[in-house]
Amino acid sequence: MRENAWKKYDEQSMKKVFEFSEGYKKFISDCKTERECVDEAVRMAKSHGYKDLEEVIRNQEILQPGDKVYANNMGKTIVLFHIGKQPLEMGMNILGAHIDSPRLDIKQNPLYEECELALLDTHYYGGIKKYQWVTLPLALHGVFVKKDGSIVNINIGEDENDPVVGISDLLVHLSADQMQKKASVVIEGEDLNVTVGSIPVKGEEKEAVKKNILALLQEKYGVEEDDFISAEIEVVPAGKARDYGLDRSMIIGYGHDDRVCSYTSLMALLEMEECEKTSVCLLVDKEEIGSVGATGMQSLFFENTVAEVMDRYQDYSELKLRRALKNSKMLSSDVSAGFDPNYPSAFEKKNTAFLGYGIVFNKYTGSRGKGGCNDANAEYMAELRNIMEKEKVAYQTAELGKVDQGGGGTIAYILAQYDMQVIDCGVALHNMHAPWEIASKVDIYEATRGYVAFLKHA
Repeated sequence: MRENAWKKYDEQSMKKVFEFSEGYKKFISDCKTERECVDEAVRMAKSHGYKDLEEVIRNQEILQPGDKVYANNMGKTIVLFHIGKQPLEMGMNILGAHIDSPRLDIKQNPLYEECELALLDTHYYGGIKKYQWVTLPLALHGVFVKKDGSIVNINIGEDENDPVVGISDLLVHLSADQMQKKASVVIEGEDLNVTVGSIPVKGEEKEAVKKNILALLQEKYGVEEDDFISAEIEVVPAGKARDYGLDRSMIIGYGHDDRVCSYTSLMALLEMEECEKTSVCLLVDKEEIGSVGATGMQSLFFENTVAEVMDRYQDYSELKLRRALKNSKMLSSDVSAGFDPNYPSAFEKKNTAFLGYGIVFNKYTGSRGKGGCNDANAEYMAELRNIMEKEKVAYQTAELGKVDQGGGGTIAYILAQYDMQVIDCGVALHNMHAPWEIASKVDIYEATRGYVAFLKHA
């Protein structure tokens, strides 16, 4: 029988749960884009003795058991390897998560003026309820890449002295027509325009407010309007993650999906002192839009990097690479939907996750007839049950809502194409895909313990 995980902790152990959550709160507050997540992962990896695989290759170093390397793909995907005692051909234990989250992206030609207000055009990224993104304080995170290749980082709206930006909504007094619309179109995607200014440049008759905003950007960042063409700027909720609940048992923050599993996976790998099998943490981009592109899970980055590691281990062949992938086991570290008593009709209680009940195993996700899911083997589920119970990890199993209610997908099916054992395993959330999501501190802690147990014993 499942039991609330808080019940097993005494006062001293509970202190560890709360201390661990402070590190996660800082991570999720500081890292609101894929680039920021990768930068922080590199910093953390180096502090734990990991070396850049590119340098290892360039210096023709030979990898041995105990060595630690990482590979950074375009600043948006990272994979870390802790080389085990067994040959890679025998397989790896892989924790795979994604570091992209639903958001708004600034378009390539975004800045315009309308009725002496300056605005930025956006295109939403991932599955969102568009009406949730209006009237919020928003921040701008990202990069301008200038024609000479130089990169200008921007982060506006996080410092307490920064201004914030936002998207307006129609006042309730004039909303009679708007309130008759379906929720999916009450705010249209093309209307998610971010207000960024209202002061005109003196002496200018045309687009004076827009010119003032461009002057501010030029003064602070040295960028021009044309530099938006080669920019990647994300609009995200402004502000830090905070304790949630009078008992401080939960965390509210932007991007729990899926940075809560990314952080716990990374921390689990960094905790490993030695490995029988090679342990891997893989943090990828683009999951929210189908895992496509050069930095998504469907690219060959991971496969190519495993080949490079095997080559530096002096044990590469095409056949051994195929065996290494086939013999691997993976936890597709992704979030699940936690039961919400405000919306009980969307869940089937016997097969749903609850906040505070520990790490969640989703044998399958998909939608309507399990379409598009991985559906892990029962034998693999039994092995993981044994590992979790041996290490006294609180765990639960779940489906993503009622049958025919909806559904979702992860990166699990992509890795399963290598014929490896894969299952979805992560943290349950409230408000998934909303600007502010909620996770339980004890689930975050138990997820880390579960990932460590997997790396040690799978």
